[in-house]
Amino acid sequence: MTITHYHFQTASHIVSGAGSLDLLGEKLDSLGLSGLTSIFILTQPSIVSLGYADHIKRELAKKGIASEISTEIKPEPTEENIEGVFHTFLKGEHDAIIGIGGGSVLDAAKILAVLKTNDQPISALVGTNLVEKRGVPTILIPTTSGTGSEVTPNAIVTFPEKELKIGMVSPHLLPDLVILDPALTLNLPKSITAATGMDAFTHALESYISNKANPFSDMFALESMRLISGSIQEAYHHGDHMKARENMLVGAMYGGMALTSAGTAAVHAMAYPLGGKYKISHGVANSMLLPHVTAFNADHIIDRLEHVARAIGLAGAHTKQELAERVIHQIEEWTADLHIPQQLKAFGVSKEDVPALAQAASEVKRLMDNNPKPMSVSEIEQVYMKLLDA
Repeated sequence: MTITHYHFQTASHIVSGAGSLDLLGEKLDSLGLSGLTSIFILTQPSIVSLGYADHIKRELAKKGIASEISTEIKPEPTEENIEGVFHTFLKGEHDAIIGIGGGSVLDAAKILAVLKTNDQPISALVGTNLVEKRGVPTILIPTTSGTGSEVTPNAIVTFPEKELKIGMVSPHLLPDLVILDPALTLNLPKSITAATGMDAFTHALESYISNKANPFSDMFALESMRLISGSIQEAYHHGDHMKARENMLVGAMYGGMALTSAGTAAVHAMAYPLGGKYKISHGVANSMLLPHVTAFNADHIIDRLEHVARAIGLAGAHTKQELAERVIHQIEEWTADLHIPQQLKAFGVSKEDVPALAQAASEVKRLMDNNPKPMSVSEIEQVYMKLLDA
């Protein structure tokens, strides 16, 4: 008898709800972190301008904790960028880190935390389970509803010389505290709401149809898709709708939990070289690829797509094939309504570039091997071509 084991692990403590950022000091006490002396606050300029970083400084000061704000992390950070910020982190002799911002900031914060305790360069830590020691205490506060990075053991690093993004995967990257405050997402630009929201939906859908899908991931993935499908357009068109923003934030977290247990697949593998070479944001790349890869996989996941259809409100007297087609069509409708680009030409990609892109994607074995339907390099090329011929 074959016994299949399912594994799930996430952040140590999560608090959610409007205004939950004000609970930071209280949570540090309850988690035994009030004895920290200095915390490095990693964020981005927009978060500083909105006053959120200074708010955190004031909350920490009430606990007698010094802090320093850094906005040096760039979108889709490179190894060089992260290591440069690490020198600043070390110089300040900080004993913990807070990441508040989008996925790039959260990923970088997790990496900085383990660099402090592991005497190795980033290049030696990318891959699966190569981080030997847990990092310094880490608090993550997402301000977009997309990556789910706050609850995953993953962090993505861009390597320009390889024209590729590579994942660092280790349970040691999981944070000590996550704060999900939807009030922090009310000021998101529409384009970021769209791209990050569809990124989160992609995490959930790919986790649900992946080869490693299991009862843990299925629960999180289906609820993620239900929340996101019912709120993404409301959040996009009415950015101050608190309930929609909360649903998107929790839905993105559930998507992160799903991929933690089941992993993503071909969409993400094909998105990495698009981001690595053409600087296409991760959410946009995933959104562009999702309907086409789902259509490619459809005959292998027809039963699963029926469940997806029902989760996103497409239930009705339809055959499984019709429901699968409706899921794909719904994704296309969302990307159109959210004004997400659907042509690679807009980013400078030509037909001559496709073979190299396909080869690079095929080499992301961790994700390609998790796809429910094997993809040859030629079939990967055909999917990319759909985004050039559209």
